[in-house]
Amino acid sequence: MMIGNILINMLFGLIGFVLTFLVTLGNNLLMTSLIRGFFGFILWFMLAFVLRWVLGFIFKESLDPNDLQSSLEEDTSEALGTTLDIRTPDEDEELKNLLKPQPGQGSGSELGFKPLQPPKLVSLKDPEELAKAVRHLKEE
Repeated sequence: MMIGNILINMLFGLIGFVLTFLVTLGNNLLMTSLIRGFFGFILWFMLAFVLRWVLGFIFKESLDPNDLQSSLEEDTSEALGTTLDIRTPDEDEELKNLLKPQPGQGSGSELGFKPLQPPKLVSLKDPEELAKAVRHLKEE
């Protein structure tokens, strides 16, 4: 939450430009003073953002939650879109019903447990033939 608007930042930047330009004009060329004034503008502009954010944070902390609630109730047109209330519906009963066995399905004990039996990978080739193939591949 920030206090004020971008006009405050522009005003701070303009003050920074003028101060920097006037201080450097005596020792530098006009173009160098303008460039340094521009950098001063950027720096003061960013400092104004930081200052606005800090002041907004301080004033937000100092507000009483009851005052905030009453101010939201007074003017709802300004408060639209400022808060987000995310709640999930209670689904405890649905989860419990999913975990309970259904009467028509049974427990599955009629089929019994059958472990997986994957096919075994066994080479039926002669070991000498395999060694020759490896030697042949190794040479290429």
